[in-house]
Amino acid sequence: MTVFIDAGGWLSVTLPSDRHHRAGREYFLSLIARRAVATSTDFVLQEVITRLRYDAGHRVAAEFIALVHEAVDDGRLTVYRITPELWETAEEIFLRYHDAELSFTDCTSFAFLRDHPADEVFGYDGHFEMMGHILQPKP
Repeated sequence: MTVFIDAGGWLSVTLPSDRHHRAGREYFLSLIARRAVATSTDFVLQEVITRLRYDAGHRVAAEFIALVHEAVDDGRLTVYRITPELWETAEEIFLRYHDAELSFTDCTSFAFLRDHPADEVFGYDGHFEMMGHILQPKP
């Protein structure tokens, strides 16, 4: 099973103050138990690190970076870089869905998922469902 982790998923696990913290931690633990293959992108991680820096402080953001490195080193997470080709596809998505209020990072995720499909997306952004992905956990 492959799971793409969006910023909302990461934040729900990392921030006890996040409104989805309980559901996020439970879902994350179930992913570990099921030995799911986790993927994310550098753009998503950038979004999370920045948000943690401003909402929880530098120490929490630095701890998150260390956890990401540990997960990558252990083979539990693969972080993909947004390539120029993915950037171009993200631009096309961004311009096509002008009325959907998509962030550009979301568009890079949608472009990535076209080339690297995942069984589920761990997050809370309904735009993933709009783009045909299974979003978990369900509220």
